[in-house]
Amino acid sequence: MPDTIVITGASQGIGLATAQCLAERGFAVVGIARSDHGDTFPGELFKADLGDIDQTTKVLEHINARHEVDGLVNNLGLNVVERIGSVDLDQFRRVIDMNLRSAVQVTQAFLPGMRARRYGRIVNISSRGALGRPGRTSYGAAKAGIVGMTRTWALELATEGVTVNAVSPGPTITEMFRRNNLSGPDAEERLGAFVADVPMGRLGTPEEIAFAIAFFLERGAGFVTGQILHACGGSSVGTVSI
Repeated sequence: MPDTIVITGASQGIGLATAQCLAERGFAVVGIARSDHGDTFPGELFKADLGDIDQTTKVLEHINARHEVDGLVNNLGLNVVERIGSVDLDQFRRVIDMNLRSAVQVTQAFLPGMRARRYGRIVNISSRGALGRPGRTSYGAAKAGIVGMTRTWALELATEGVTVNAVSPGPTITEMFRRNNLSGPDAEERLGAFVADVPMGRLGTPEEIAFAIAFFLERGAGFVTGQILHACGGSSVGTVSI
């Protein structure tokens, strides 16, 4: 039986690319998303708004009744670009909730099964933005929180056969990136600023981030836990301690 991996935010961007990458490697893939975006998902896709706690509870119960979940990718994310003087507190609360509460709730749903089988792989998606970027008060706080949770869960689960790691993408061409950064009359100028911040001189692709995620989900990665992999084209170099 192939390992079954659940991916949140799975219908587009990094989530969809990860699903396709894992399916090609022989994993069984289960996705959760608000919309299905057609028939491109290479597995079973459940529609639910993970911003709603009750909807989240119901879809997780449904998946647990149908699958033994071996791995989880907490990919769901929300980014609102606001500088500190104009941070809307309702938006701040929403960003924290979507990035952090959803990851906790989804993980809690599948963790008992992993513990019972003494095997599991959890990959949380952080961001280069966690290291600091103008306009990212709420998103930077949320993604830094992902790093803290990853390291904490890794310590708590180290003796139970469950590894917990994080992938931290740099600027990556996804729908969310385009929506937040490449709209408006100065889009070309802002794109140039992002590219200039990446030593490789280009943005990443969802497929490149998916490759990094897949590594942590492999059974052979059983001695790797609590790690943060910056898939960022070198943009984190000089800002992260070794």
